Amino acid sequence: MTSHIAVIAIDAVQPRPVAEFWCAVLGWEVVEVAEEGIGIAAADGSWPRIDVLAVPERKESKNRLHLDLRADGSTFDEELARLEALGARRVDVGQGPDVSWVVLGDPEGNEFCLLSRTVQEVS
Repeated sequence: MTSHIAVIAIDAVQPRPVAEFWCAVLGWEVVEVAEEGIGIAAADGSWPRIDVLAVPERKESKNRLHLDLRADGSTFDEELARLEALGARRVDVGQGPDVSWVVLGDPEGNEFCLLSRTVQEVS
């Protein structure tokens, strides 16, 4: 038997805007609201889900773990524009100028990457 990822936890001073951002990015919905945070997941209930947990301190350094996203049903450039319109901001974590991905930050600066190949190009 092996382990499976059940929940990805994201810390946030203001969980609501971060949860709403990730719902818009992934096409997910809020599935739980509690004092300690907000849980979001795919509408079909599949795993993993993301819990956006309330913390008192702001993010201060580069994440040690991050999500890598691929565009699904659109081009890389279209998806990058959509993510930026949702509030993602480009982040410099020391990546070189010729990398094949873009590093972005969510509304509280948690880094994630948009990979240059789409889901369709990988399949």
